[in-house]
Amino acid sequence: MQFGYKKLYINGILRDASDGGTCQQTCPATEESVADLAWGTAADADDALKASQEAFPAWSAMPLNQRADWMRRLRHAIVCKEEYLRLCVMHEMGKPWAATAEDYQTLVKALDWYPEAMQRLEVRTIPDEDDGFTHRIVSKPIGVAVAILAWNFPLLNLAFKLGPALASGCTIVIKPSEKSALSAYAVGEIAAEINFPRGVINILCGPVDDVGKTLSSSRIPRLLTMIGSSAAGRKLIAQGSTSIKRMSMELGGNAPALVFADADIEKAAKDIAALKFGNSGQICVSPNRIFVQAAVMPEFVSLLQKEASAIRIGFGRDSGALMGPMIDESARQRVDGLVKAAVEEGAHVLCGGRVPLEPQKGFYYEPTILTSVNGEMRLCREEIFGPVAALLPFEGEEEVISAANDTDYGLVAFAYTRDGARADRLGDRLEFGEVMINGFKYGIDLPHGGIKESGIGKDCSEMALDDYLVKVRVTTARQTAISGDV
Repeated sequence: MQFGYKKLYINGILRDASDGGTCQQTCPATEESVADLAWGTAADADDALKASQEAFPAWSAMPLNQRADWMRRLRHAIVCKEEYLRLCVMHEMGKPWAATAEDYQTLVKALDWYPEAMQRLEVRTIPDEDDGFTHRIVSKPIGVAVAILAWNFPLLNLAFKLGPALASGCTIVIKPSEKSALSAYAVGEIAAEINFPRGVINILCGPVDDVGKTLSSSRIPRLLTMIGSSAAGRKLIAQGSTSIKRMSMELGGNAPALVFADADIEKAAKDIAALKFGNSGQICVSPNRIFVQAAVMPEFVSLLQKEASAIRIGFGRDSGALMGPMIDESARQRVDGLVKAAVEEGAHVLCGGRVPLEPQKGFYYEPTILTSVNGEMRLCREEIFGPVAALLPFEGEEEVISAANDTDYGLVAFAYTRDGARADRLGDRLEFGEVMINGFKYGIDLPHGGIKESGIGKDCSEMALDDYLVKVRVTTARQTAISGDV
């Protein structure tokens, strides 16, 4: 499918890049070009920042109910373009059709949910010790936000930023990943069609060292928010140090999954397979290190292998596929390199570990399970970001908690046990921003974010609004009564 030529969306207008440059968007499943994107420059990034800055006073002063009306108009237009947007995601990511639903639905939900969340924020008062003043804590939008997005869930990642920014009264410049910018450009087209207020939303992509650096090093933004790798986060912090900015980042992960002998082993295997092989393992919360108590390792391995063998690889509407390709050849080579290095150090490939014979085109990699893994292998120290499950045995609780925490990352940990007291201990002692026991759940209403090298701040939930709002104390002296005529 061909989507034609897509333009930048800056200051309410669809336009070419300032130098006329374009970039092809390639489908990872077919290795064929599906669109030509206007490829932004530093000058275009400057224009987007200035447009956001100029639009901020009017948008931030607009009553919340009017901002909510605009968000609902955008939501309605997006609902009317469901198939188009999902096709964009399907082709830019090479996803099976069913796998595009989460991206689309999250964007729709965010535009509904965040105006309601803003309405629930209350003005806080602080009692005065001497009763001579009144004190109010009010929330105000921080200013221009710049959002740098990852490629793995193009519309979902956009939704995580667009929802709270618009509802809070911020204006925003969005830079999607160069690997999956098509659907974000399509959202720009939709915003232009409904004449969304100019400058409030700006969407452009271009070289990281050109567009990305211009956006992050500018003194205009008051918030830099991103979804990406830890290395990219450190780079953004350095580039953003030209002024005092707020930072909010959801970065890389090295998630452990702990499976105890008393767990529901079948459920654990199903959950871990879904997280590990969904989106070809290209998920920040995907389990990297799967610790299984030795007594149930054979049972768990058998069940996980059964889940992996049932996964059909493919692309599109009618393939019946459960797993698509990796994003590009370099990503596939990196994951294959991690597997090969582990094998050289003694790991055993139980299944997968190779490029499939079919389909012949596309950046596919077979669902892979490795045993005889140890925690010092690169596979266990780095974020895999691919469909590779590394299994490590353990004996006792103290041992596995220590091993799980032995990482610079701290996004999410999973654990499976029927022991309620143990579940409480794991929740207290695992050093991660999210600890999920006996299952997993994500939603726009649930806070998502990590600690340590996995980031700062939160996406989703009312907590995400904290990044886009500043708290202002308004103190007023009480009027002293004056006797006599007035």
